[in-house]
Amino acid sequence: MRRNATISFGFLCICVWMISLYSVWKKNAKHEFQDKIWEKLELDERIKQLEKNLNEQNRVELNLIEQLEKLVGNTSVGQDVFSEKGESTLQDVVLPVLLFSCNRPSVQRAIDLLVKYRPDKEKHPIIVSQDCGHAETAEVLQRYKDEIIHIKHPDLSDVQVPMSEKNFKGYYKISRHYKWGLSYIFNKEKYKAVIIVEDDLEVSRDFFSYFSSTYQILAEDPTLWCVSAWNDNGKPGLIDARNPDALYRSDFFPGLGWMMTRTIWNELDSKWPNSFWDDWMRLPNQRKERACIRPEVSRTKTFGKIGVSNGLFFENHLKHIKLNEKTVAFGSLDLSYLLKENYDRDFQDKVDSAPVVAPEHLRANKYSNNKTSVRLLYRSKADFIRIARLFGLMTDFKSGVPRTAYKGIVTFYYNGVRAYLAPSYNWLGYDPSW
Repeated sequence: MRRNATISFGFLCICVWMISLYSVWKKNAKHEFQDKIWEKLELDERIKQLEKNLNEQNRVELNLIEQLEKLVGNTSVGQDVFSEKGESTLQDVVLPVLLFSCNRPSVQRAIDLLVKYRPDKEKHPIIVSQDCGHAETAEVLQRYKDEIIHIKHPDLSDVQVPMSEKNFKGYYKISRHYKWGLSYIFNKEKYKAVIIVEDDLEVSRDFFSYFSSTYQILAEDPTLWCVSAWNDNGKPGLIDARNPDALYRSDFFPGLGWMMTRTIWNELDSKWPNSFWDDWMRLPNQRKERACIRPEVSRTKTFGKIGVSNGLFFENHLKHIKLNEKTVAFGSLDLSYLLKENYDRDFQDKVDSAPVVAPEHLRANKYSNNKTSVRLLYRSKADFIRIARLFGLMTDFKSGVPRTAYKGIVTFYYNGVRAYLAPSYNWLGYDPSW
């Protein structure tokens, strides 16, 4: 009887031991299974991203094919690119500067620098389009004689605006003036492209070198629709001033000194808006997933605190933007890296290879000694704004696009580290509701 009890007790111990083993195995298996699920989810996300990139690449290639077909079949387009002798004329194209003016006699400050830094009067005629009929400003412009071409907006009548927007009448007049000025440049004078500035902008020494050289990229790449001299996050603490030759693609239309082609104007002319033309340019159905080129260090700086915007952003942001001081001979640089098929691959590799860190750690300068680049992740609009405020970046969105962003990623420089403020892996594109 005692022997049977001993056997039963031993058997019970073995059973308990086996149950314990099974319980441990089950727990580990559960964790392994969960890890496999997360690995699969992450893999699925990466596969979706690769498929998206592949589809976009296919779309770009089709775009390029369509452009080539137009080039072959359209004489007027061909004349923009080739001379009668078959030699490229991109470097020799006339790029006028169109300066929009109204009632600021201080426009002299802007024109003086344009005239001073202009390398060739024939290649870069300065056309000042004046609205408002302001006599004192007109007197200032007339002093420049043949250094500039002074044209006057013929329609000085009042504009009709909805009662709900009566406080924004100035924006309606500006949009009307832009429509007339751009029509003069493209429809009357038949220029191939134009550099657009306003009467409150200073320009850098290499302003003309920048636009003359990037024009070639703008003319070649149908996925680009503008070149801007402005970096919206171009304050001294957010840029690498040691690399003033660095240029980027951006999904955000910056303005504040920018270049467009006649091809783009032909697309926009008939539907030009009655007001807020710059925000209209940022709408998805205008941008059509096209990008602009923008610099690391701005080639323009605004001094226009007083205007229709009543100094919006000026004190806290605009007046702090750094104007480039180191002359860059852009004509001697190979800028083909800005073409989409080259840029996207290299840009994505740089972002993917950057380790993910907590924004607070970068802010506390914990990574400047052992990291050259880092990635900061945001998962929502509120998340983006919180991180942007932490570093002094612009926090607003236009049609869901943050300022300077490309593929949702805002690139800036902080304490010696290149930082990529990037969306999480499940990003599906810009959300216009942001």
